[in-house]
Amino acid sequence: MCGRYTQTASLEKLQERFGFRPPGFELKPRHNIAPSQDAPVIVLDRDGRRLELFHWGLIPSWAQDPSMGRRLINARAETLMEKPSFRRSFDERRCLVAADGFYEWAPRPGGAGKTPMRITLQSRAPFAMAGLWDAWKDPAGGEIRSFAIVTTRAEGLMRRIHDRMPVILDAQAERRWLNPKSEPDELRELLIPWAGEALDAYEVTRLVNSPGNDTAACVKAARERPSPRSSDEDAAA
Repeated sequence: MCGRYTQTASLEKLQERFGFRPPGFELKPRHNIAPSQDAPVIVLDRDGRRLELFHWGLIPSWAQDPSMGRRLINARAETLMEKPSFRRSFDERRCLVAADGFYEWAPRPGGAGKTPMRITLQSRAPFAMAGLWDAWKDPAGGEIRSFAIVTTRAEGLMRRIHDRMPVILDAQAERRWLNPKSEPDELRELLIPWAGEALDAYEVTRLVNSPGNDTAACVKAARERPSPRSSDEDAAA
């Protein structure tokens, strides 16, 4: 599952990483993105990549009302082709969800609650999560564009925290994911646990438990983490 994430990179850094044209809105750092909020995604059109703000929680075009999106924040890689809510989006409407970290709650020993953790690349660089999107029109003629994050089984570091994780794509996989000519079998091959740059995970405070908290304090470590250098010096002493 992926129920909360961050995107704190600057617009310049995201443009350098993903190569989209300048958006028509101000991009603000987000430290605790939650379902039902708008968040930046990257889509492909005839003029190349563009950055948009879509609603998190996919509302299928055929839904009776937008409340359906509350249940569709994630699409399981193993079953998305079987789900009417996701089938068309998988075929025609794929996107990249820009992020530089995501949160998960790890079980504590003895079952005494859960510990909020932030997971990032070790470099802290921005990355893309595989996304699906759709457009829903209300009776008055308005439109909501919304997305879901594709998840897969957890492996490596993530297995100690949760049994699911978002599908993270490298640059080559991003191109294939956005390409409208990619075949379904080729796309399914991308929906696997991350095997690129090593991940890092650290405990954060319970501020992230509330979606109303969206400040830099959310991404700060809950306790001081010794650097590798200080550890080496201690060992040599």
